[in-house]
Amino acid sequence: LQSTYRGEEASSPALTHMISASIGEAAACLVRVPTEVVKSKMQTNAAGASSLSATFKLVVSEKDGRAFGSQVFGGLYRGYGITLMREVPFAFIQFPLYERLKVEWAKIQGFETSPLQAATCGSFSGGIAAAFTTPLDVVKTRLMLGSDKNGVKYHGANDVIGRILKEEGTPVLLSGIQPRVMWISIGGFVFFGAYESYRSLLMNFPR
Repeated sequence: LQSTYRGEEASSPALTHMISASIGEAAACLVRVPTEVVKSKMQTNAAGASSLSATFKLVVSEKDGRAFGSQVFGGLYRGYGITLMREVPFAFIQFPLYERLKVEWAKIQGFETSPLQAATCGSFSGGIAAAFTTPLDVVKTRLMLGSDKNGVKYHGANDVIGRILKEEGTPVLLSGIQPRVMWISIGGFVFFGAYESYRSLLMNFPR
């Protein structure tokens, strides 16, 4: 694709990582969003969410037109758009930063980074991406819940942002930033550490 638009020899590793990560996130959200919607309903003790099956039926019955494919899937994909708006910027920040950190670390020490060092790069890049995308995460969570604590329904991302700024204040958009950065940093360390370890193992596996 890059060679088509930028010449045969053109290559941008950062752009490649961004595009690949974005496509992967879009596909993953098809599974992740319904899970998040059901989980959010159960965690907030919404009326009718007494069990997993009951919560699932409740969400599917919410055919209010605000969710992607609501006539078929009900509210299962409520927040799909804003989730993509969170995950794509997250991937845009995390993956290029992760690869750049590995390159710079390798330059400093004169040889390729180890899986442990790569895990550290993944942890740091994930934490940075998590911090910058926290406001989008807050908006996504509100949209998935469908209404505020008083039961007043939200009507899109702009409505959520406007009401937060008007009724609760700007700092609310950073709600949960500390635990979000912490768990994503830990998750990034484990994920990239495991990924690089098995990648190294498979590449050195005798053929």
